[in-house]
Amino acid sequence: MPKKEKIQQMFDDIAPSYDRLNHLMSLDVDKIWRKRALKEIVDGTSQQILDVACGTGDSTIAIAQAAGSGSRVTGVDISEGMMALVMRKAAHEGVHDRIRLQVADGENMPFEEGSFHRVFCAFGIRNFEHKELGLNEFYRVLKPGGKAVILELSLPENLHLRRLYNIYFQHILPWVGGLISGNKDAYRYLPASVQAFPPPAQFCALMRAAGFSGVRQRSLSMGLCRMFVGEK
Repeated sequence: MPKKEKIQQMFDDIAPSYDRLNHLMSLDVDKIWRKRALKEIVDGTSQQILDVACGTGDSTIAIAQAAGSGSRVTGVDISEGMMALVMRKAAHEGVHDRIRLQVADGENMPFEEGSFHRVFCAFGIRNFEHKELGLNEFYRVLKPGGKAVILELSLPENLHLRRLYNIYFQHILPWVGGLISGNKDAYRYLPASVQAFPPPAQFCALMRAAGFSGVRQRSLSMGLCRMFVGEK
């Protein structure tokens, strides 16, 4: 089975328990990271914003809540199981009328060139089989003057913290994740995908190769997360 199909199947499988596990495992620090990203995404005007690999919609909903009047947030993901939860959560938060969803592959999206003011991707691009194709698509669908904002898990900078992080990610996380979700392999995949993600300088180079200018990255929570920003 191709990698992309495996990823889709895996996220469909863990969708029912994903939110609970995600916030439990991160101690809700992921919410702080998203708030930092919002400062780069919304500007108070009416915007068309694309949330790629939107999953169960935490970022999609947060953007819809923060964006200016008349804004529309489009969420795309390859996992229908994950997206099945989005509109129920959005309705509970009162922003369902500002969101639309579409099953789509982030490496080949069904949108015209220059469709969005912002493209956001939170903790999803490491799952792309061809990250350079995804970045090319992010650039293509942005309007001139638009911005791509990417959040991704990374390895801590401090060596002692990195050792503790590796123990947690490689041993504790798969056990707890498997116990709650029933899919231990999915939570073995998570640390492996973080380990395999390109170092910050290399990923910034990939963004520049896709056409982005003003590329920058920021370390969050001592390197547990990185925020990458590029402009068109």
